Amino acid sequence: MARKVVGFGEDDLRALAGARSFERGLGYLDAVSGLEVGEGSVTAVVHGTDVYEVELTLGGGQGISGWCGCPYGQEGNFCKHCVAVGLTVLRRAKTIPHQRAAARARSSALEAWLSALSRDELLALVREQIAEDRELRRRLELRAAAARSDLGTVRDRIIALIDPRPFARYGYIEYADASGYARQVAEAASALRALTADGRAAQAVGLAEEAIRVLGEAYGEIDDSEGVVGEAAAAVAEAHVEACGVARPDPDQLAEWLVGTVLDDSNDVTDLDPLDYADVLGPRGLARTRQLAAEALRRRPSGWAERYLMERLIKAAGDVDALVALHAQDLDPSGATHLRIAEELESAGRADEALGWAERGLQECAAETYIDGRLVDYVCVRYAQTGRAADAVAVRRDRFRVERSLAAYRQLRSAAGAVDCWEAERAAALAALEEDARRERGGRYGGPVLIDALLDDGDLDAAWREAPGRADDRQWEQLADLSRETRPAEALGVYLRLVERAKEPTGDHAYEHLARLLQGVRDCHRALGTEEVFGGYLAGLRTELKRRRKLMSILDRHGL
Repeated sequence: MARKVVGFGEDDLRALAGARSFERGLGYLDAVSGLEVGEGSVTAVVHGTDVYEVELTLGGGQGISGWCGCPYGQEGNFCKHCVAVGLTVLRRAKTIPHQRAAARARSSALEAWLSALSRDELLALVREQIAEDRELRRRLELRAAAARSDLGTVRDRIIALIDPRPFARYGYIEYADASGYARQVAEAASALRALTADGRAAQAVGLAEEAIRVLGEAYGEIDDSEGVVGEAAAAVAEAHVEACGVARPDPDQLAEWLVGTVLDDSNDVTDLDPLDYADVLGPRGLARTRQLAAEALRRRPSGWAERYLMERLIKAAGDVDALVALHAQDLDPSGATHLRIAEELESAGRADEALGWAERGLQECAAETYIDGRLVDYVCVRYAQTGRAADAVAVRRDRFRVERSLAAYRQLRSAAGAVDCWEAERAAALAALEEDARRERGGRYGGPVLIDALLDDGDLDAAWREAPGRADDRQWEQLADLSRETRPAEALGVYLRLVERAKEPTGDHAYEHLARLLQGVRDCHRALGTEEVFGGYLAGLRTELKRRRKLMSILDRHGL
């Protein structure tokens, strides 16, 4: 019945939110207040880490959608707060038709009342509201100034809106004040768009540029954890693009402003992209933009912003050779840049050159302990595709000699298996890992990689031989897990030793680990036919640790 009344049910909420957010939403039912039902929507306030406004759009055969002011909701997700409001609506489903009717009646009554007011009464009402609502007053002041072409006042009001000082009580806009400041910046963006719509695009261009400068200077002193100021600043940037599209400023001047703003270290609030202005810049402006970017890159060859800007402009021009030359100026020792060049060349249909650059990357980075795994994969995949599987094995072998990790061992195994030569490769690889284990205790993952490799191969006999004096607790536990059925007595000894070490740590994670070890002990006793011994052992352990109530609860849950 509830579904017919409000157009959705609990299953719809769970599907939109996901199981985790749905379950968390159940805990916020008592935090919902101010529920208001409109014709096709519901609004409410949810008290969480902060106070969040939620709006659900209902019915019309389209199910339900939601918006929330929390960070997760602003990313477009149906969050736990939306779930809480949706569940509250379902709980009150029988009253929804009445609330909708009441909302329509209130709206109709308000409209009739306003229509009946005289001009003087309406003016008095507006004056009363603007006296109490600073934001409303500013919006109306802007409209009034624009209507009488008072551009000086419009400029003053826009600059006042983006002035951070009223919100910076201690010289810094704190998290709690960021949303209020963001609302004003968004209002400034709306005013800029209104100027453009009213035929004053040229003035909007200049004001938007001034606003972007002020925002860039202020942003470093704002706690914008939720990104609300950044979103509002992006709206200002969009208003600038829109105004430029109408005003058509001088392409050379626009190019100089764009490059200067993009490369300004103090402007990290707006992600301006010159390509958004391509139509306004035209061929002349784009050429000037690229010239300025090239000059900036020569002055600071390692500058991230300079390189990114130049890359965007070159890509837009479709100049693959220039892009390769740009990347080649700063080759990363991991081979990541060689890979980028290879991918660009391959996208341009130049596969042979692409592979050549990737191979060059392997050669130039061969001595590096770390090399970008994607580059190695790229070369090996191309070798496999062109019938050069043996060359792929050689590449994997060379990387294993330098890296000596379980990942490198697995990759070598996969490549060698494809050409039926794993037996020989494995013998050489294990010999190298055994030498490492003799020379130095420990490896990349804690214990020697040799033990990990043997376990990964499923060679448990060899792993048992090599483990004493070498394996760490993680490896011993894995070995016991794999051997509890075939070597229960040996595995039992490992588990008992690990249980003794696991008794000290506290906390849910530690208790879950202890429970898993005890399950291993139980399985070994079952395999040995000594379950009564385990019963006595477990009883003694529970007596010893009985004061840890959470541990007792976890053991109960696992049947221990």
